[in-house]
Amino acid sequence: MVVAVLVWLGTQWVSLTAIPVLLAAFFLWFFRDPQREIPTGQGIIVSPGDGKVEEAEWIETTAGSRFRVSIFLSVFDVHVNRIPMSGKVTLMEYREGQFLNAMNAESAVLNEQTLIVIDDGTHSVSFKQIAGLLARRIVCDVHTGDIVERGQRMGMIKFGSRVDVLMPADVELRVKPGDRVKGGSSVLGVLPGYAEDASTKSSDGRRG
Repeated sequence: MVVAVLVWLGTQWVSLTAIPVLLAAFFLWFFRDPQREIPTGQGIIVSPGDGKVEEAEWIETTAGSRFRVSIFLSVFDVHVNRIPMSGKVTLMEYREGQFLNAMNAESAVLNEQTLIVIDDGTHSVSFKQIAGLLARRIVCDVHTGDIVERGQRMGMIKFGSRVDVLMPADVELRVKPGDRVKGGSSVLGVLPGYAEDASTKSSDGRRG
């Protein structure tokens, strides 16, 4: 009887310790920050996040027609966000909001989010970090006036989310709905007037 009780207690102890160990392993995996190869060709716009392209369409904004690419990040994707285009940050704006499912089209308007606008002197590209149903924290490390580089790490959205990229309407699009993209390395489009040279890439210097 004593042996049986000890065995039972040992089993319970293993079960109790396994939970925090598994949670710790999950968080280490979730916050991973792998190295990426950054395209160096002129006029290239890269994805600000890992995930699946859900929408790629023209939309009307107060600034005129733009091409929007929406990327959904599941809980299994890398959640470090990166700068899509080199230039100057002309706007970084945080907006409070709801936490609708990021797959819901209304989340782009109603959910908590940050809006970042980058201008390279000729074109401007804007993108949003949008919180999702589980995401409750958006981290943005850039500010208005910053000079940024394509592929540069700029923050993250924790636990499932969405990023929207708004590009000039005449951009040469390189993705379609259903495509999987990687932040900092997957080319979303090429700005008008530039010839893409995506074969030349530079490492971001981080192993992983």
